[in-house]
Amino acid sequence: MRQLLMKAGVPLVAGALVLAGVSGAAFANVKHPAKAVKPTYILASEGPLSGGNAQLGLNIEYAVEYAIAEANSGKSQFGKLPFTLKFLRKDDQGSGTISPTDAEALVANKSVIGVVGPVFSAAGQAAGPIFASHNLATVSPSETRTTLAQHGWKNFFRVVADDGIQGPADANYVVKKLKLKKLYVVNDASVYGLGLADAFGTQAKKDGAKVTAIAFPGTSQCSDGTASATQYTDDAAAVVSAKPQLLFYGGYYCDLGLLLGALHSAGYKGKVFSGDGSDSVSLIAGTNPHSAANGVYASCGCAVLGTTKTDKAFAAGFRAIANFAPAIYSAEGYDAANVIIDAMKLIAEHAGTAQITRQNVVTALHQLSFVGITKTIHFKSNGNISGTAMYVNQVQRGQFVQLGLE
Repeated sequence: MRQLLMKAGVPLVAGALVLAGVSGAAFANVKHPAKAVKPTYILASEGPLSGGNAQLGLNIEYAVEYAIAEANSGKSQFGKLPFTLKFLRKDDQGSGTISPTDAEALVANKSVIGVVGPVFSAAGQAAGPIFASHNLATVSPSETRTTLAQHGWKNFFRVVADDGIQGPADANYVVKKLKLKKLYVVNDASVYGLGLADAFGTQAKKDGAKVTAIAFPGTSQCSDGTASATQYTDDAAAVVSAKPQLLFYGGYYCDLGLLLGALHSAGYKGKVFSGDGSDSVSLIAGTNPHSAANGVYASCGCAVLGTTKTDKAFAAGFRAIANFAPAIYSAEGYDAANVIIDAMKLIAEHAGTAQITRQNVVTALHQLSFVGITKTIHFKSNGNISGTAMYVNQVQRGQFVQLGLE
C-alpha cells in the first residue's frame, strides 16, 4: 500500500553488516538464542476528549484505537508486523494551555514513537515546539492553521489541506457559485477560527464581495473561550441589523450552535457557511431549535466515505469500538495512524526493528507515499499534504449531506 521514495538509490537507513570470509563451521557448535520477543512501541493520540468540542477528538481517537488493534491482529494491510503497538491517549481539550503539558508527558515517555494529533490548531501551535525539540513525529488529521507549517518543524505533518487552501476555496464558492456578495465574517478568536476567517475574507474581497469582519469570542461553556453565551443575543442582533446575504463563521461547532439559536430568535434570514470545525452532527444537536441548523454549509478537506469494501470494513471496525458511526476526521485519523505504522514497517524491513527510532520515523514519513482510505498521502517538505481537494457539505433535514467539491 505504499512506496518508498528513494534518492539516487540511497536506502532509508544504513546499518546492515556484511560478514565475509567466515566459514559456517565456525558457528557449528554455537547455541542459537531463543526467538526474540517482538519490541513494543506506543502510538499516541492527542486531542479534545472532554469539553464542549470533544466530539471532534473522539471521532479521531477511536479511529486511531481501531488502526492499532487492526495492525496488532496481523490481518491488516500490513500483515504480520515485527513489532507490537500500544495505544496512549491524551486529552488536551483542544486547549493551547493544556496541550504543552500533554506534549511534555509524551516526549518524556521513550516508548512513544509517534503521535496522531494534535487535533486543534491552537493546541498544535502551543505544543509544537516541544514535539519538535524531541523530534517526535506528529501527524495531524485536522489542524489547518497555515502557519503551523512555517516554523521549520521537521517532525510536523498533516493529512488535510490548510486554511490557505480552505478559506479561499470557501470564498470562491460563496461569491462565484452561490452568487452572494454582502458578507458578514465572524471568528471565535481562536487560532483556527481567526486564520480561517481571515483567509476567507481576504479572498472574498478579491472576488468583489463587501465584507464586514468581526470577532465573536468563544464562550467558556464550549471550549477554551472566555466569553459568556449571553453575548450571542447582542451579536445576533448586530448581524440582523447589517442584513448580510451570508454569515461566514470561523470557529467550532459548539459556539456556532449557540449563535445559530440566537440568529433564529433574532429573525436572521441569510445563509450561514462555516469550516471543518463546525462540520459535525454535534452542531445540529447543539442548536436550539435543531431546525435552525438546516441549510448551514460547512466545508472540509475530508470526503464522505462508505462506497467501497474498504470503507465499509473501516466503518464496521470503528463502530465496534466507538459505538457510533465514523464522522468528520475519523477516516483521516485512521490514515494518520496507519501512515506512522507504515513508516515503522518500512524501517523494520530495511534495517530491523532496532532502527525504529523517532528520528528514522520522521525521515521515513518525509519519503514515503501511502495509499490511505481518504487519499494517497505524500508530504511536502514542510509537512503539508500534497493535494488541495476541498468538499462542501450542507445540513439538510437534520443531517449533513456532501454536495461535492468546491
